[in-house]
Amino acid sequence: HGWCETQRPSSRGKRPGYSESAREAMWITPEEVLLANALWVSERANPFFILQRRKGHGRGGGITGLLVGTLDVVLDSSARVAPYRILHQTGESQIFWNIACGSSRKEITEHWEWLETNLLQTLSIFDNDDDITTFVKGKIQGIIAEENKSGKPQEEDEDPGKFREAELKMRKLFGMPEEEKLVNYYPCSYWKGRVPRQGWIYLSVNHLCFYSFLLGKEVSLVVQWTDVTQLDKNATLVFPESIRVSTRDTEHFFSMFLNINETFKLMEQLANIAMRQLLDNESFSADRSLPKPCKTLKNVSALKRDLDARAKNERYRALFRLTQDERLDGHTDCTLWTPFAKMHVVGQMFVSNNYICFASREEDLCQLIIPLREVTIVEKADSSSVLPSPLSISTKNKMTFLFANLKDRDFLVQRISDFLQRTPDRPCGLITPSTPPSLPPSPPVLGLGEMPQNQHYSPNLPTAKKGLLQIYQQDVPEELGPKVTREKMKEESWNIHFFEFGRGVCMYRTSKSRELVLNGIPESLRGELWLLFSGAQNEMATHPGYYGSLVEQAMGKCTLATEEIERDLHRSMPEHHAFQNEMGIAALRRVLTAYAYRNPSIGYCQAMNIVTSVLLLYCTEEEAFWLLVALCERMLPDYYNTRVVGALVDQGVFEELTRECLPLLYEHMQDLGVISTISLSWFLTLFLSVMPFDSAVLLVDCFFYEGIKVIFQVALAVLHANMDQLLSCSDEGEAMTILGRAIMTESAFSIEELEELYVLFKAKHIMSCYWGASSTAAERHDPSLPYLEQYRIDSGQFTQLFSALAPWSCGLHTNTLSSRLFRLLDQNKDSLINFKEFVTGLSGMYHGDMTEKLKLLYKLPEKPKDYKYYLRMWAKEKEPKKESIKDLPRMNQEQFIEMCKTLYNMFSEDPMEQELYHGIATVASLLLRIGEVGKKFTNNGSQKTEVQLPSAVDALQPEREDSSGEGGSGQSLVSKALAEAQLETPPATAAGSDEEAKDDTSVSSYSVVSAGSLQCEDIADDTVLIGCASGDVVDRRRGSVPDADWSITFEQVLASFLTETSLVDYFEKKHDIQSKITACKSLRAVERQTSTSSDHDFSLNTH
Repeated sequence: HGWCETQRPSSRGKRPGYSESAREAMWITPEEVLLANALWVSERANPFFILQRRKGHGRGGGITGLLVGTLDVVLDSSARVAPYRILHQTGESQIFWNIACGSSRKEITEHWEWLETNLLQTLSIFDNDDDITTFVKGKIQGIIAEENKSGKPQEEDEDPGKFREAELKMRKLFGMPEEEKLVNYYPCSYWKGRVPRQGWIYLSVNHLCFYSFLLGKEVSLVVQWTDVTQLDKNATLVFPESIRVSTRDTEHFFSMFLNINETFKLMEQLANIAMRQLLDNESFSADRSLPKPCKTLKNVSALKRDLDARAKNERYRALFRLTQDERLDGHTDCTLWTPFAKMHVVGQMFVSNNYICFASREEDLCQLIIPLREVTIVEKADSSSVLPSPLSISTKNKMTFLFANLKDRDFLVQRISDFLQRTPDRPCGLITPSTPPSLPPSPPVLGLGEMPQNQHYSPNLPTAKKGLLQIYQQDVPEELGPKVTREKMKEESWNIHFFEFGRGVCMYRTSKSRELVLNGIPESLRGELWLLFSGAQNEMATHPGYYGSLVEQAMGKCTLATEEIERDLHRSMPEHHAFQNEMGIAALRRVLTAYAYRNPSIGYCQAMNIVTSVLLLYCTEEEAFWLLVALCERMLPDYYNTRVVGALVDQGVFEELTRECLPLLYEHMQDLGVISTISLSWFLTLFLSVMPFDSAVLLVDCFFYEGIKVIFQVALAVLHANMDQLLSCSDEGEAMTILGRAIMTESAFSIEELEELYVLFKAKHIMSCYWGASSTAAERHDPSLPYLEQYRIDSGQFTQLFSALAPWSCGLHTNTLSSRLFRLLDQNKDSLINFKEFVTGLSGMYHGDMTEKLKLLYKLPEKPKDYKYYLRMWAKEKEPKKESIKDLPRMNQEQFIEMCKTLYNMFSEDPMEQELYHGIATVASLLLRIGEVGKKFTNNGSQKTEVQLPSAVDALQPEREDSSGEGGSGQSLVSKALAEAQLETPPATAAGSDEEAKDDTSVSSYSVVSAGSLQCEDIADDTVLIGCASGDVVDRRRGSVPDADWSITFEQVLASFLTETSLVDYFEKKHDIQSKITACKSLRAVERQTSTSSDHDFSLNTH
């Protein structure tokens, strides 16, 4: 029947349908041929097919033909190769497909003529080469299927006693003990020098052996699997279709296999098992959980059956992300109706003890996982010519899946029914945290006994209900800006996807799912989808209460693992507010301790804390625990044990990929010895410790969907993107610096721009070591810090760089603006900033959107905090919150004046100066009124101010109707005031407080006026005009004493600015920093020349 059992391996070493007793011409299942002309001669050809004869058969052939002919004669009957074959090829393709073979010219010619008569004309109408190949392969397979249906007797396997005979022969030839079990044996050639020796290769549990005895010459070879360093399947003119076995000392080549793919897979499996035994210090044991075969398998050892089943199980579990105890029962071809595409998709159904799975034949077209715990109904629907042998499966979430074209439906339904009867009725989906879950049997490592009263973990804990990110954002109002918009768009895309493809573990997984993952999973769905794609949701659903039980038994026990965990807890994302308090730290401690107790062979390894802390941001504690289980035990096996063997093995794979994809870089990096040094942390932390968080978490999205290959792809992409710079490196430190800059930068500057900025920054640091530094060189250089944070500059050097590089030209106000920006960037308040902080500020000005730029300007006027502020902040350390628009403090009148002054100076040299003045005048007027109106709704506003200022504003309304009378004098007065403001220079020697005081009183809300477009009547009562001699105006300088009750919010500022097109265009305009960098470098060159000339003059004068 059509059901293919996992325990029934294919017969050893036979071509499909090939009869050894009578070598008649026959069609064979299309096989790919690597080198079409190796040891073969082409006799006939057309655009689609080639008829070939093997050298050594027929006339001619020379020495090569004689050698091949001799080998074919001495070969065992089962290993001989048919002397004629037909290959299929299209266009310029280098890929050939063997579709027929025969023992005589007459027989193979009959097949050739059939192809010319029946297929040539049909193939000529196809436009696509791939379509031609698909058609030919399908046609040949159809012919073979018809021949099998016609009742052609299948050849029986060899005598079962022959395998036992081969095993005894192996022990005798190589002196093996009884304990050494033969897995399988194949005829092949062993190349000793340039001469092939035909014989037999014996593959046992611990050894690869070869024996040949021809013409009185004996060849014997024994290689331990633990000595094998590399296995390759390749094809060259010297070694056609060969397997290379590399050891520490030499290389061995084997070729002329009947089924090279089967042999190579078995070799790989045995070598991997030997390496696993070496690492785990355990002996090989057969898998006792596999069911017994339903019939005696001739010529196949129990070990071969065991290994075949293991291989199929591993592929099945890896494909569908299932647990290690899942056993594949069998699989069959079928079709699945896909309602989203309105079509039947061809693929295979897999059935195991807990799941029914489906994978389409075409990759990424459709994949489906149906846990048996979710199944409610399995029924056979009525067959029809359109839908033969259909099977309907319904689930608890009201989804129905329709399979068809099942070859043995009754048998399949019976198998599913058997498994359903053994499936306990477990709850589906996630466990609701409101009620304590029932406790499962204790895990094996915990032992038996009653669980103590919950002391460490409760379902009512905040982290048991929500991820840390959600906890700290739940009170934050919705923020404006492009990030939130993107998140909303992604959420909506996923909601549409759920509606179309289903939601939860039974969701149809298609190429559309992959596209959405590559675009980034929205934060609100991250935990749910990580659980789904990793398979952790299935484990959590089938083990309710397991995590809580584990925590209670694990906490309080002192082990080496718990000591290491405590040491690393505060090193886990210390910059994130969620781990700056006990709630986040305690949750991280519980998850890591519980896992270390569950799996003592791993315990705890550095890097687990970084990965787990990210999981806790988006998941509950229990979800993070099961994701960690999936990560350590299935997705990254052996990565986090004491020897990080899995990660080191993948470093070797990564080096091989680098050698294959980037050969020039590989050779150079090998000389530096730097590849594995750099990339180990990438793999262990999934780039989380070396990449900006927002970028790294997108990578984690892709990792949970596609697995480790994503890490390889990104690592190769990083090397490729920096290849030119890496090739010019002369030492390991330089290479690591380049890659550190390439990955760690959080700015939008290009790598080239960053490098040039870094040179300017470092030069300014070095110059300060000699002249005018406010701190010692040791304070400004700490080699223990990461490379981009080692060098620091003070406020004076920052001002020089800011003046040369900033996109906003503020004239004489530049020094004030730079000192405020320096204060804002200096987060640790040590009066020094490093390169990363410098680039962060510069990147916001060059590449931020309008909201980000206004936030920067909004925060600049803040005064330095006194000790009382820091005491208040220290008292609130346990309640940190991520800054959003709502978190920005209200702006008082004094700060508003400073912001207006900054904006005025920024616009003074812009080509659109007049339009910008008019726009800022309108916005400032609006904001002044908003601030005044806002005082009415506060309890601390003075009654006097509430009466006077609004009335002053209202009094302007009738005057606006007739402004022609005083318009001229008003414009003159305003022009004079603006001119005076433009000439204002902050005193260089004034102390900080004096400077701020002068800034505050020298100008008030003068930016409410525009020299060319706004009349004098537009000036409110609280407006101060600079340089005006009029006593009436001077008497009205209320702005010199800021109104303590007046304030506005950032949302009001942003909304007001959005009403003026000129301001929006100004802040959305992109700037190019390259011209600034070039000018700055030119200035440095001039300075160096001037300095050199001065030194020369001085030396002449001294003489």
